[in-house]
Amino acid sequence: MNEKTIAGWQVRCHQYHTVIVGAGAAGMNCAVHLVEFMARQGVAEAARQIVVVTGGVGLGASRMSGSDKQTYYKMGTSPDVPDSAKEFAKSLAAAGCTHGDLALIEGIGSLREFYHLVQAGVPFPHDPAGAYIGYKTDHDPYERATSAGPKTSRFMSECLQRQVEAAGVEIHDHREVADLLVTGEGDGRRIVGLVTVENASEGDAAPTADVYLCENLVLAAGGPGELYKTTVYPRGQFGLHGLALRAGLAAENLTESQFGLASTTFRWNVSGTYMQAIPRIFSTDAAGGDERDFLADVFPSTRRMATATFLKGYQWPFDPQRFEGFGSSLIDVLVFAETQKGRRVFLDFLRNPAGAGAMEPFALDALEEEALAYLRRAGAVQATPIERLEHMNPPAIDIYADNGIDLHAEPLQIAVCAQHNNGGFAVNAWWESSLPHTFVIGEMAGTHGVKRPGGSALNAGQVGGLRAAEYIANRYADGRRTGGWGEDVERQVAALLRKLEARPSAGGLDPNAAIDEVQERMTASGGHIREPGDARHALDEAVGLLRRIETEGLKVGGQLERIAAIRAEHLALASVAFLHAAVTLMERGEGSRGSHLVLAEDGVEIHPGVTDGRTGVPLRFKPENEALRTSVMRVRYDADSPTRFVSEDVPLRPTPTHTKAFEVAWRDFRDGAIFGEPAPGGSAGFPERET
Repeated sequence: MNEKTIAGWQVRCHQYHTVIVGAGAAGMNCAVHLVEFMARQGVAEAARQIVVVTGGVGLGASRMSGSDKQTYYKMGTSPDVPDSAKEFAKSLAAAGCTHGDLALIEGIGSLREFYHLVQAGVPFPHDPAGAYIGYKTDHDPYERATSAGPKTSRFMSECLQRQVEAAGVEIHDHREVADLLVTGEGDGRRIVGLVTVENASEGDAAPTADVYLCENLVLAAGGPGELYKTTVYPRGQFGLHGLALRAGLAAENLTESQFGLASTTFRWNVSGTYMQAIPRIFSTDAAGGDERDFLADVFPSTRRMATATFLKGYQWPFDPQRFEGFGSSLIDVLVFAETQKGRRVFLDFLRNPAGAGAMEPFALDALEEEALAYLRRAGAVQATPIERLEHMNPPAIDIYADNGIDLHAEPLQIAVCAQHNNGGFAVNAWWESSLPHTFVIGEMAGTHGVKRPGGSALNAGQVGGLRAAEYIANRYADGRRTGGWGEDVERQVAALLRKLEARPSAGGLDPNAAIDEVQERMTASGGHIREPGDARHALDEAVGLLRRIETEGLKVGGQLERIAAIRAEHLALASVAFLHAAVTLMERGEGSRGSHLVLAEDGVEIHPGVTDGRTGVPLRFKPENEALRTSVMRVRYDADSPTRFVSEDVPLRPTPTHTKAFEVAWRDFRDGAIFGEPAPGGSAGFPERET
């Protein structure tokens, strides 16, 4: 490590073969495999050539998010339910906009990575014979799901971190990524490193920055959860999407975020047994008075209302295709409409659902067959929701108790929240991005399509980390360097540090106010309910904010404001990208798909009595245009574009068919030819790599 003084900052300069940004389950897994693969290639002291850089090793979605029974999705392991990787790929791609090669690879790699987690110590349950019995999750035709409880992803991260530390890989904590360093133009463009600043100090000590130069970069920093005001992501989950977009990485499927009911005081998904216990859902005014059982205004009977509540448990994400017949996603719309009126919505586990007027009282035996049969099999036929929840899943109650909320004594405030980003950055079959030597894994990678089976994101992060590590070790492990510190790198570092110089009395926008503006706009116009005209107006406003940030700058006082300024700038750019994608796809006639609803005055009425919470106008939506399922929309940064982004339709890559004879496959593996083969159906639309 060398030290320099640049623009009044002390700058520590590091150089590594591979830098992994993000300490969640995906990033830690990549580090474990990379040490293993590089050692096989004969690289001396492989662990010393790798570093994990993170803003908080105990933070992020892997460590701090979950649900009642957080699901891990893999190929089926129940002994009496047959499965195959090709069937797995069909499930991932069933709703469209999913590349076939990635879906198949995630299926093929799923058991390898699942058993790697078992060996690492994740307590997935098995029966006396050693079989890992599965269950069905949402959009899952087989029993592929398993769980280690509400903290499955946390267990994964912690077990993998122990392996990383045992291998001797350094973890540099409390580093806020402030910029990505880029050299070259066109096909020669490369990310050669990154700049970080300390995010743990609240004082005004002399500013210090770290520059990490690297041959390979793996981005595993998670989704941009703080893009939205109403979100279930852990607090502080800002992601790095704006920085990666500006550096030149192409993104895909940015329109496909996922939304669902979640608690807001403590951010946690209320899927699974929280809803299968059939709590009462009611609202109050802002002060907590004027209780209303508002679902009863629309549902025809207590029986149908209670059954829809139950189904919300495993039909948890908001889905425009689940309105018909008083379906479960009607609940999401009604909850959102109620919050638009300024009211607060709660789950009450102490009381059963309440009807209104001529509606019959709640009776468990009167539930529709799907709900009643499930509860009887589970033995969950107790008198109250809290008793049913306690019988089915005590840890679901404990997780709230651990965070100061007693479900035995108080209702739980909820809202429709942003929960997961199914889009992300475009990758090829080795999870390499549109820029060579930069890989994207975990939630940052855009490998999901319009819908995904619950829990498949955890598997995707593990398989992506494996694939990136294997490719780096076999194609980029020869120790070549980017050229080290040069004039271009120093110029970029100096420009960044001057921008972050403390200017307490200077003008500029308040960074926290800018973040608030982004979040308000994205929840209102880029969330689960979208309207073309409103989204276009929101895009114009988002571009305007970005321009103001670029021309006026952001106020920078102490260290906390400095961190806020970094986040505000890249979050503002990310919001423009997401809104650009949403507007463009609506203009192409996409309709309602995945986890978002597109409103249209001439569309289909959601249901009589369902209105906009602000205007009282009946809500009508445009059904999905299924013709758009055969391609993905790719978005790239373009400083000269009016919206700063351009987009194109990219045909889906097909699911590969493996026709090689064993001897041929064996030879190609021995020779390393498998790492030079293009992705089936093309090279993901990226320039061919030199290998």
